[in-house]
Amino acid sequence: MAHSLVIGGTLFIGRALVRRLLDRGDQVTILHRAKTTPFGDRVRSIQCDRNDVAAVVNVLTGSDFEVIYDNVYDWQRGTTAEQVIAAAQSCKNLRRYVFTSSVAAYGDAREVDEDAPLAPLSHPDSYVRNKAGSERALFRLHAENGFPVATLRPPYIYGPENPFYRESFFWDRLLAFRPIIIPGDGSRLMQFIHADDFAKAAILATESDKAVGHSYNIAHPVAVTQEELVHALARVAGVEPRLVFINRETLIEKGGKVFEPPYYFAQYFDMPPILQKTERARSELGFEARDFEEGLTDSFFWYRRQDRKQALDFSWENDLLASLGGS
Repeated sequence: MAHSLVIGGTLFIGRALVRRLLDRGDQVTILHRAKTTPFGDRVRSIQCDRNDVAAVVNVLTGSDFEVIYDNVYDWQRGTTAEQVIAAAQSCKNLRRYVFTSSVAAYGDAREVDEDAPLAPLSHPDSYVRNKAGSERALFRLHAENGFPVATLRPPYIYGPENPFYRESFFWDRLLAFRPIIIPGDGSRLMQFIHADDFAKAAILATESDKAVGHSYNIAHPVAVTQEELVHALARVAGVEPRLVFINRETLIEKGGKVFEPPYYFAQYFDMPPILQKTERARSELGFEARDFEEGLTDSFFWYRRQDRKQALDFSWENDLLASLGGS
């Protein structure tokens, strides 16, 4: 068991990770901006903005954490390599620093293992630049002084408490017996990992000496098409889906969005695929992902327990389908 710091432990993968750490008996501290945590007095809390370099250095210098899990990213402001390194260098005598990166760190690559080059600093997407830049900076520390870093690169993360409008987007429509819009021919590939599986992988990365200085693709080994995804979501919900295929150009021309409402295929879900090879995590960490539909079932049970009082707005989809002669 370890004295562990979780940077960002109150949302989604952070919650899944903290639950696993507490269950195994770790002494857990969470560094976050909120005034409270979901875990009460079971954790120690450091209230701090991880993007504030001076504040992070001040609160972490001299601390005795054995393991740090750095899994927070500020979607409004971005989180840069400088801000990540401030936390990494503030703690001495660390046994492991596990950094949550992303498949996005590969940039525009299409089928990758962990030895593929990361995106250049000239990449137009700030999220891609920040994740790739943070990894480079951490691995420089490892090369210079043996800093015990391991980085994890997940694709789409799913599961209970997902803050993004993803699985719920489809179940809201499937359970209302509405048509599901499929962009293009539905063949675009997607890869996933369950939040609790990702938390398991993060802990495994602290337990294997092989992990130091390495990166890992943490994903279901088999990708699914967008059409297959919708069918899997429908099976979990016990509904027969009604699919409407519309080319992407039309969806965008009619006002459909990927990053903000109105979403035509959930939030951020219609992106060019980057397919990850996952053998290294299996062979070096002993990581295995759960069955995909088993994970979706877990997410669906959570979805059904939510008190969803907010009225759903299908007006954009209704107008789109009407303009195309559908229903």
